[in-house]
Amino acid sequence: MTLKDHVRILGRGPGRARSLTKDESREAMTLMLSGDAAPEAVGALLMLLRMKGETAEEIAGFAEAAASSALALPPVDLDWPSYAAGRTRGQPWFLLSARLVADAGHRILLHGWNGPDRKVRDGLAEAGIGLAEDPEEAARLLDRDRIAYMPLDSLHPGLFRLLNLRDVLGLRSCVNTVCRMLNPARAAASVQGVFHPSYRQLQADAAIHLGWQALSIIKGAGGEFESNPAKDIAAFGLRQGRPWQETRPALRDETRKLNAEGDLALCDLWQGRRRPPFETDLVVTTTALALDTLGHANPVRQADLLWQNRARLCAA
Repeated sequence: MTLKDHVRILGRGPGRARSLTKDESREAMTLMLSGDAAPEAVGALLMLLRMKGETAEEIAGFAEAAASSALALPPVDLDWPSYAAGRTRGQPWFLLSARLVADAGHRILLHGWNGPDRKVRDGLAEAGIGLAEDPEEAARLLDRDRIAYMPLDSLHPGLFRLLNLRDVLGLRSCVNTVCRMLNPARAAASVQGVFHPSYRQLQADAAIHLGWQALSIIKGAGGEFESNPAKDIAAFGLRQGRPWQETRPALRDETRKLNAEGDLALCDLWQGRRRPPFETDLVVTTTALALDTLGHANPVRQADLLWQNRARLCAA
């Protein structure tokens, strides 16, 4: 099949069009990533999917094809995607949570792309997380620190090109979801944040088609995997390969804007120079949910202990 055949399946019209199967989706993504497909067909397929709404099988097929053509990476315990482009929120506190999970002995790969907003990239050094441009550097950082961040443009240039078609098409496409489902190091567990709540169940269902074992998805601050302590958090995903859902009650009775921390930096919080309770609770609760995803028996208690005993990574 050529990509026009996949476009025809999706665009035949009422009563004749249908969704792609997982195998068809895998083939379509392979064609798009090859660079040989006509750009008009790529745009048509992505926009038809947007109008129809993607199915879990389609996302699974796309993600499977994308993962098979990504760079070969060393094994990790936890996959942590970060694709909240154009952040209008404050600091990326989830980086401190990821650092704590690594301090608990788990190997973590963060990967992502956040558009022109550099808060995540600039926050990496403050959180003690190294940036890897290739698998060799990722392996070195993981062996040394148990955590590394790889930008999508280095990890998977072909998928990065498809993601950036948003600048041409003017609309988000399913590639944003595929990036979150990429899991390039084949980790047994993944944590994901979404901005639109409807994607929680879609991604959880796609993970079943991919045979994943452990996954937690929340509507996080700015679309990242961050647990807001002032809101009830509905979590979706998998535990031991089975569908899982849980609602965690709010810890704080207050309303906060995402960028309300002012000039508070990641280092300020990590070093204890400032101790705002809201941001502290955010980091600890996010850590606890990540630990729960990894199978810890008492994740809340362990997250508290990790925070109390955290290493001093930032310069005083």
